[in-house]
Amino acid sequence: MIIGKDIIEQYNKNEAENFQADFDFLQNKLTKSGANVTEIVNKIADFQVAIPSWALGAGGTRFGRFSYGGEPATLEQKLDDVGLIHALTHSAGAVSLHIPWDIPGDVKAIKEKATSHGLVFDAMNSNTFQDQPETKHSYKFGSLNAVNEDSRAYAVEHNKEVIRIGKELGSKSLTVWLADGASFPGQLNFQTALAKTEQSLKEIYAGMPEDWKLFIEYKPYEPNFYSTTIQDWGTSFMLANACGERAYTLVDLGHHLPNSNIEQIVATLMYKGKLGGFHFNDSKYGDDDLTVGSIKPYALFLIFNELVYGIENNPQNPYPAWMIDASHNIKDPLEDLIQSLEAILIAYAQALLVDQKVLKTAQLENDVVRAQEILQNAYRTDVRPLLKAARLQTGAALDPIAVYRNLKVRENLITERGLHVKATGL
Repeated sequence: MIIGKDIIEQYNKNEAENFQADFDFLQNKLTKSGANVTEIVNKIADFQVAIPSWALGAGGTRFGRFSYGGEPATLEQKLDDVGLIHALTHSAGAVSLHIPWDIPGDVKAIKEKATSHGLVFDAMNSNTFQDQPETKHSYKFGSLNAVNEDSRAYAVEHNKEVIRIGKELGSKSLTVWLADGASFPGQLNFQTALAKTEQSLKEIYAGMPEDWKLFIEYKPYEPNFYSTTIQDWGTSFMLANACGERAYTLVDLGHHLPNSNIEQIVATLMYKGKLGGFHFNDSKYGDDDLTVGSIKPYALFLIFNELVYGIENNPQNPYPAWMIDASHNIKDPLEDLIQSLEAILIAYAQALLVDQKVLKTAQLENDVVRAQEILQNAYRTDVRPLLKAARLQTGAALDPIAVYRNLKVRENLITERGLHVKATGL
């Protein structure tokens, strides 16, 4: 299913009058406060977030999975689905592949398919957290940290293969997330596990092209519940430094213990020039992978405040790679991703409203109340008209969810693909 520009334009005409009134009111208010509305809208319009290939089907838990129908059974269909999201939002112009779930059979055809939707290939993701059919060596007791050298070498070679595939697609980065760890005390030696992980990552780093980046993800628990070898941002940061200047830490919002100050982690990594990527989701209890902004929207805003500050003030840090890593088993996955994009852009727009010079003055004067008011005034601003202005500027839908439902996209996908198909990799 392809959503043409003419269809979106027609739906936008029906919304134009209400949008213009809301936008004019907000623009007048923000301009009086000194904000450059045109610049903010342009930044929102330029902001692109990668969609992961594994998030396009119904998610699930270890208790079960409930298919939604019309799921993409091939990589080509996944690109079509990302193309649908991008056509509606114009903010999802990249796709992040997970190997071996989505190995392209015909690289040229896959690249042409992506280009037809206006998509590029973002970071490649390796998978050493589960054994594949007919695997030669098991990851049951570790991959990059494995005491079994055959398993460790197998995991390193897999990452190198992911790099080779990514080069053909035009990607420029590799994300490594490890499930390696222990579920019981005494199961492994912490120092040996860390040393082997560092050695493995250095081997992978040495196999990357000179213009590639390595993103090292971390997680405090799950699937191992006693220890995880790369358990926090400090360990990831240490390993990135050990690998080299093109290795960075990747922050996933769900990969923290409850009540962690993620915005401070972001600020520290950007100050040190080591924040490479960012995975968006939300959580209530753990790594829930819920829709972005559905649980803790103020925390998301505070994180974006540090991201915006860092982008402006930390030239030593590369522009971060953005990706959604959210999935749930009771929502239409495409609607879920559109909602996540909306929440990301809202938090970004709110952060752009923060007058950093005035905030800095309040901080230097130890005016705690003023500093809090500056942040909360930005957060309490309904910036959705700014998002709509950006979408109108790029030819996207003013109300992507409404257009998606009015066009009965899910029903059409079920008709095209069937009710019982299952997305690969889930």
